Amino acid sequence: MKYFIYFLMISAFVLLGYNATLLNLDDLFAKDSSVALAGILACLCVIVLMLILLMSRAIKEKYESE
Repeated sequence: MKYFIYFLMISAFVLLGYNATLLNLDDLFAKDSSVALAGILACLCVIVLMLILLMSRAIKEKYESE
């Protein structure tokens, strides 16, 4: 499960980079830029959720070992 979480985080970083290349800074609310912004926000949400999951699993393992 740990490797799957890392895989999801790496793929989210790759998609974040791809969506950043699609972003038009001159017109952020154009059709393509709004899709890129939604993709960037989704990638950031996935990264944050996976970090929370990793931290909660580490805390769970710490308290189960005591």
